Amino acid sequence: MEIKFNNDGLVPAIIQDVTTKNVLMLGYMNEEAYHKTVSTRQVTFFSRSKQRLWTKGEESGNFLNLVDIKNDCDNDTLLIQVNPVGPTCHKGTDTCWGEENKSNYGFFSTLEDVITERIANKDTNKSYVASLFAKGINKVAQKVGEEAVETVIEAMDTNDELFIYESADLMFHYLMLLQAKGFTLKDIEEELKGRHK
Repeated sequence: MEIKFNNDGLVPAIIQDVTTKNVLMLGYMNEEAYHKTVSTRQVTFFSRSKQRLWTKGEESGNFLNLVDIKNDCDNDTLLIQVNPVGPTCHKGTDTCWGEENKSNYGFFSTLEDVITERIANKDTNKSYVASLFAKGINKVAQKVGEEAVETVIEAMDTNDELFIYESADLMFHYLMLLQAKGFTLKDIEEELKGRHK
C-alpha cells in the first residue's frame, strides 16, 4: 500500500468500528506504527505528545483489534476498521466525541425513537401508535399479520408502488411489535449475526 506521510513522517488514521461504522477516534501513524499495526493486528499510533509508538490499550486493555486498513484517494489518510475492546477514549467514553458506539439503522433508528416516544406519551387521541399499543400486544401482532398478508398479495401483483406501500406498513408495524415484546432492531441484528458463519 502506498502511503504519503507528511513532512513529520506521519499520516492521519481515522478509526472506525467495523460493525457500527461509527468513527471512534483520530490518531497518527508513522511508518513503524503502521507496520506494527499490520503485524500485531492491534492498532498502534505514533504519540506526538510522548514522541514514541503507542499501542491503543497497552495500559487500559481497551485494544483496537485490526480488521482492515484502507487508503484514501490521495494516499494521505488511512481509514482503519476495528473491533474495539471497551471504550476508545481515554476519558472512558466509547468515542472521542463522547458518543455511544451503538448501531444506527438510519431512518429506522429514528422511527424506533418516534415509536418509543409515542408509546411513552400515551396520547391515544393524537397518536395511532399509542392507540394501538393501548389495545394490547395481541392487537399489535394481529396488525402485523394483516400487513404481512397485504404485502404478500401485492408481491404477487404487478403494482410495485402498492408493494412498496404495503411493505412500509409491514415494517412500521413490525417495529411496533418488536417494542411491544421489549426488543429493537439491535436484537434482530445480533440474532442474524449469530447465524452468519
